[in-house]
Amino acid sequence: MSAPNVDYLKDETFNLPVPGEAANRSTHAPKILVLNGSLRPKSFSKLLAEECIRVLERMGAEVRYFDSRGLPVFDQDSSDHPKVQELRDLSLWSEGQVWISPEMHGNISGVMKNQIDWIPLSIGSVRPTQGRTLAVMEVSGGSQSFNAVNALRILGRWMRMITIPNQSSVAQAYNEFEENGQMKPSSYRDRVVDVLEELMRFTLLTRDVREFLVDRYSERKEQQIKIDLKKM
Repeated sequence: MSAPNVDYLKDETFNLPVPGEAANRSTHAPKILVLNGSLRPKSFSKLLAEECIRVLERMGAEVRYFDSRGLPVFDQDSSDHPKVQELRDLSLWSEGQVWISPEMHGNISGVMKNQIDWIPLSIGSVRPTQGRTLAVMEVSGGSQSFNAVNALRILGRWMRMITIPNQSSVAQAYNEFEENGQMKPSSYRDRVVDVLEELMRFTLLTRDVREFLVDRYSERKEQQIKIDLKKM
């Protein structure tokens, strides 16, 4: 088989880092948004979310929590609803996110999916999730399972987020919290801290270059075609 003629590559341009080039680093506290997949005020996923907030703040993050009560069921027609706007604004504000869902019938809860559905992949030229870091966690009432975190991981990739390798699944969650809501010392809590520590690292390392990391050749090419057509 003869070697391909590579002349077709001569006009293609690529967006690659310069070896040894150091990027300027932001010094402000990482901005982390926490989403929880339950409406119950004292659900175990809410307790885990509150534990994550305490740990993240101890690590130096600025954390915001979205209370999904009052968020309408996704219908594409209620984008001007105050809760929808609040959620989208928080996603735009964030540099990293934590998604926590109870496992329901072997998958994430409808409450969790509804929040993600209301965050569009793009709003005009703005992408509320693209390039942001993501940590995924789940709680379950039975034995340990990874169905919910696996589903969240798929959604995170679809939303063009940098989904970190580590994850947390807290089994028999009713045994893992004190009466005051604090998470008991355990291997489960240690894993939660592991995940949050990794999220902080990935956020600090990528937040200043996130647009570069998810920049796509195909989209640049499409944009250039539109520019060329306007000039004609």
